Amino acid sequence: MEQLTNGGEVGLTEALARNHSEFSPCHFCVPGRSPPLLPLCASVSLLGGLTFGYELAVISGALLPLQLDFGLSCLEQELLVGSLLLGALLASLGGGFLIDCYGRKRAILGSNAVLLAGSLSLGLAGSLAWLVLGRWAAGFAISLSSMACCIYVSELVGPRQRGVLVSLYEAGITAGILLSYALNYALAGVPGGWRHMFGWAAAPAVLQCLSLLILPAGADEAAAHRDLIPLQGGEATKRGLGRPRYSFLDLFRERDNMRGRTTVGLGLVLFQQLTGQPNVLCYASTIFHSVGFRGGSSAVLASVGLGAVKVAATLAAMGLVDRAGRRALLLAGCALMALSVSGLGLVSFAAPMDSGPSCLAMPNATSPSNLPGDSNLPTGSSSRPLPATSKNQEEPVSSTAEKAKRHPRAGDPTGPPVPALRTAGPAPAAAPERALLHWTALVCMMVFVSAFSFGFGPVTWLVLSEIYPVEIRGRAFAFCNSFNWAANLLISLSFLDLIGAIGLSWTFLLYGLTAVLGLGFIYLFVPETKGQSLAEIDQQFQRRRFPASFGHRQSASGVQYSRIEVSAAS
Repeated sequence: MEQLTNGGEVGLTEALARNHSEFSPCHFCVPGRSPPLLPLCASVSLLGGLTFGYELAVISGALLPLQLDFGLSCLEQELLVGSLLLGALLASLGGGFLIDCYGRKRAILGSNAVLLAGSLSLGLAGSLAWLVLGRWAAGFAISLSSMACCIYVSELVGPRQRGVLVSLYEAGITAGILLSYALNYALAGVPGGWRHMFGWAAAPAVLQCLSLLILPAGADEAAAHRDLIPLQGGEATKRGLGRPRYSFLDLFRERDNMRGRTTVGLGLVLFQQLTGQPNVLCYASTIFHSVGFRGGSSAVLASVGLGAVKVAATLAAMGLVDRAGRRALLLAGCALMALSVSGLGLVSFAAPMDSGPSCLAMPNATSPSNLPGDSNLPTGSSSRPLPATSKNQEEPVSSTAEKAKRHPRAGDPTGPPVPALRTAGPAPAAAPERALLHWTALVCMMVFVSAFSFGFGPVTWLVLSEIYPVEIRGRAFAFCNSFNWAANLLISLSFLDLIGAIGLSWTFLLYGLTAVLGLGFIYLFVPETKGQSLAEIDQQFQRRRFPASFGHRQSASGVQYSRIEVSAAS
């Protein structure tokens, strides 16, 4: 253990290291030996994301057999898909209090218990009511677990590993989505295969519980500040004895610059959604189809191809987040998103696309993904499990004009349908030029997906797990997460109306403008937290009333720190 420069504090340091297990007890720990913290934290993060991604996307393959077995109407299918969102919203509203009151580890274990109950309800369901109840429970569980996992891992590991391990959750989400596609394909022809699809979600949750039983119970404030000991007399003791208390309303007050922290958190989650990432991906299958991949192959490539791109970009983010920094990844990702989605808008002027999502072809088009990380893939785009949109199953997506005829605009049941996704622009280009434009659109789509996956996707939730004091971190994280789900729902539900009002091209350009605004927000407000402990980040916010100059790390004024290494946390 590294000795403190102030000899009077050595005893305090040794006592903290010796009694660390009292603050963070674990089950099945061998006396005198600490558990392998980093591998176990990595497994908790990865398995949590895997469960989230799998539950999110499994409905894409299960919906068609459910439609056949239960005779579900389009409205009932939307209810089944949306019930997961309802559960997730409820968890984001109340889950923060559970995380702060009962601890991060208990919250994860509790969410896994709810998930197992939901999987059991889905696997044994004999009616729509049990299906909806199971999906609601699954949505509640993955939303609560996603928040608790990010906070739990960020508090247990040191500054040098925190970025990688929290970002691993995003990689797990993408892997879970791809795993669900593979199992959906394999079980599509099996009688009652949808029951197995829902049941397999319990496997990563059980494995995560086993990892949690070995890990410490949670990060008390003493554990959260274990790598920093103030050298001025009595300061550490004061921190241990008199923990500050925060109410929910403190999130909007000047106390400890909580208002500034909430501004950063809400800004990140809102710009993450308002850049239109879930809706842009609804056109992935259409773009693949336009460049020559016909029939089911366009849907397969839209799912697997973009999934592979997301995995590669997320892995790149994991390698860079603790080197380049959170702020650099956010700025680079947001800039590339602005350029690529604007490029999609410009290309669609010259080469209009008239296909769009429908409630049957894209069963998850209105369901948010994320949390953390918003790993939206075109979850309704799979090969064999994909529900048919018409008698001709070679068409991967039905046109929006057809959908508009089936669903006229609210309040005007006899009015004209929403116009097709065509934009007023120049005459169609010649065949070679048109093919070039379509390939350009494909490249823009790939860049957009990659930029999100190494920027907003993993970094948003990493920053949220770092910027709030430990006493209110759960409630603050949940509060921001609720805006994430609500914004995703708003963007998804308003997508067709927005296209009908201004056209597809202008919609993409509007998303590009939003990304530019997000770029300015990140530059002005979002701090760089790379290489800093949670205590240092907390003090950085307390010193700054307005976070415009957060781009550079500065040491705390008036207080000197020296790092110590505790064996249980390494």
